[in-house]
Amino acid sequence: QVELVETGGGSVQAGGSLTLSCTTSYTYNIACMAWFRQATGKEREGVAAIDSDGSTAYADSVKGRFAISRDNGKNTLYLRMNSLKSDDTAMYYCAAVLHTRVCTVVVDQYNTQFGYWGQGTQVTVSS
Repeated sequence: QVELVETGGGSVQAGGSLTLSCTTSYTYNIACMAWFRQATGKEREGVAAIDSDGSTAYADSVKGRFAISRDNGKNTLYLRMNSLKSDDTAMYYCAAVLHTRVCTVVVDQYNTQFGYWGQGTQVTVSS
């Protein structure tokens, strides 16, 4: 069983920064980890993904502002969020898939492969 626990959410003013963390108890290599978000009244959307080699993929809405990274030794996934906007307000979820050849959140058809999810952490950006 893969447990994912997100931390680091909070309230910040527009233009500010936050770093989210996602820690897992799973000690083996995870092929792909990602961040998703869901704003109130909207569908869940992929934000960023990273594979076991460190290759990344980002949604257009966060490119240049967000950075995903992982520390396999600490079993932790990160999302550094800079230049935050009110549109970034959402519940942010960490997700993982143990085995896959495609690690992305950019193309919706690959999003259903994420079988493990955290409970979410709220990010609120005020303008």
